[in-house]
Order: sequence, then structure tokens, then C-alpha cells
Amino acid sequence: MPKPTAAPLTRRRILTAGGAFGLGAVVVACGGDKGDGKKVDGAGTTAAAKNDGPWEFEDDRGKTAKAGKVPANIVAFTGVAAALHDYGVEVKGVFGPTKTKDGKADVQAGDMDVSKVEVLGNVWGEFNVEKFAALRPDALISTMFDDKGTFWYVPEESADSIMKLVPNTAVGISVYDTPLPKPLARMAELAKSLGADLDDAKITAAKKRFEDAAAKLRAAAKSRPEIKVLIGSGSADIFYVSGVNLSADLEYFKELGVNIVEPPKKALAASGGWFENLSWENVDTYDADIIMLDNRTGTLQNADLKKAKPTWAKLPAVKAGQVIPRVTEPIYSYDKCAPILEDLAKAIENAKKVS
Repeated sequence: MPKPTAAPLTRRRILTAGGAFGLGAVVVACGGDKGDGKKVDGAGTTAAAKNDGPWEFEDDRGKTAKAGKVPANIVAFTGVAAALHDYGVEVKGVFGPTKTKDGKADVQAGDMDVSKVEVLGNVWGEFNVEKFAALRPDALISTMFDDKGTFWYVPEESADSIMKLVPNTAVGISVYDTPLPKPLARMAELAKSLGADLDDAKITAAKKRFEDAAAKLRAAAKSRPEIKVLIGSGSADIFYVSGVNLSADLEYFKELGVNIVEPPKKALAASGGWFENLSWENVDTYDADIIMLDNRTGTLQNADLKKAKPTWAKLPAVKAGQVIPRVTEPIYSYDKCAPILEDLAKAIENAKKVS
């Protein structure tokens, strides 16, 4: 996701910059209607829509969302919608990166059919309040990247108007300063409250795959402690080197023993601890054997950087072909997070020591 250009660089906006971390959608209780009051969930099984009873869910602000029935017109941040989709919970509307310029699904949309959701805003600062109201939303869901309860991708200037339309049914899931398993578990709990069957074979298999992937990454890190992994993001003028703390994925990588290159606290201070800004002339400041490069739409990818930035092309990890994508804003389902761990484990296992 590119850095916003039409507003001052506040702490919240810093998080959208190329080296940061980030991560909503409108969801209904399950998938396609079969015409018999039931829905077909994403795993291919049939489950009751569960809209006939009271609904409660305590979010990570400590606030309890309440409604007379399970929400059916849910609006959420795109990444949240994608995660709920993996649990068989579909959405009505989304906000956040959903479609690329050619109309295809953005990486943050996961397996959602983006042609079937109302896109209220596709870029930072964009949220059509009129369309939101027209959907008659009975829930708003997003992630949170601070400890103040700020909903990701809900514009600050229109947040009050938006929240007034869902006074009792806004849900925030924290992905801030906590290892990956916590928001994964919370998203699963939310999906269950919305009608998902967590005992479904596809869902239990995905969770088992994630647990096995974590074990693989721990083993790879233990067997190759000398392999240094740098996490970064490229923009036209700046290369952002991520700090380990605050981001759910990086905190978990560190917990599993991955040797992550981390800038000193002083260098991270300007971004509140998220990342250090390096000019392209200084992109070789840190030695690394593997570089994980921000995969979000709007950031420069490896092929682009090799053509445009000579200093990048000279980095040992780049020359060795040891640049892998970083899923900077994970889709918080076990199905989508397992491959993240598997890919990093494989990269560490196969890496040449070049630093």
C-alpha cells in the first residue's frame, strides 16, 4: 500500500507507508442462500444461518457488540472479510484495498469474489458513507493497529458519522503488538459468533496445517541460526526496514526463533517503533541473507527494484535470489497464514549464507 499523499503524516498514516504493517469487509452469516433458510458455507457444507437469536461479541477494545439477531449485513475491512470468507461467512460490503487497477482481486482480498461485494472505498481515506448507509449495515468490523481502538481504514474525518450508523455493533480485532496466534484465534471466535462451524473438516485441517507450519519454522530457525532475515518495503524514494515489535507476524517469527535483522530503537523512533527509513543510497546498511519484501499493491516489487535501483540489485541477498514476499497485512485465517510460515521455513532451510 503506498504512502498517503493528500494528508499529513500522522502516526496512523505512518502505518500505511511501505514498510509498515496493517490490515475488514461486510459479512453475512454464511455463504449462498439455498432458498430453504439455510446457507452453504465456504467449506461446502450446509449450516443454519443462525439469524434467529440474540448476538453478542466482546471485541478487543473490551466493548461488547450486541444485536437481536446475528448480523447479516456486515461491512468490514477487506482483509477481515477475506478471513471470514475462509470460515464460510460472506460479506455485503468492504473497505480497503479490494481491486487492482485492472479490476482483479487485490492480494488482501484473498479468495473472495470481489464482484459480489459493494466496495465502499478501495484506497486510504476513501469510504462512501452514503453507500454504507444504503446497505443498512448491522455490523462494522475492522482490525486495529494501535491501543487506542482506531479502526483500520475507517477515515478519521468521517469516523463519527460511520460509527453512528452501527452504534452497538462495531467490532475491532487487535493485530497490534501481539503474536500472530492471538488475532488468528480472535478472528475464529468472531467467525463462530457469526455462524461459522469451527469443527468443519476444512477449517480443522487448516488449523492443523498452521500448527505444523509453526513447528517447521521453529525447526528451520533452530537448525540455521546464522541465517539473517531482513523485512522491508520499497517505495520510489525510501526503503523501509521493519522493526520486529508491534507487527503480529514478525513478533511470531521472532518467538519461533527466526534471526531477524532489526534496526536500533533510536532509528525506529520516528515511526513509533514500526520501521526505519533508508535512502536507496544506504539500502546496504544492514547485512541479510534473506529479504522479505512487502507484497502489497502499490509497493515496489523485486523485479521493479532490480531495474530501477542499482544499489538494490547489488545486495547479496538479491544477487543470490533470496528475496521472498512478505505478506505485510496477513489475512487472519489459519488457511492463509499457514503458507506464510511454510514459505519462510523453506527459505531459511534452502538459503545460502551470503552476509
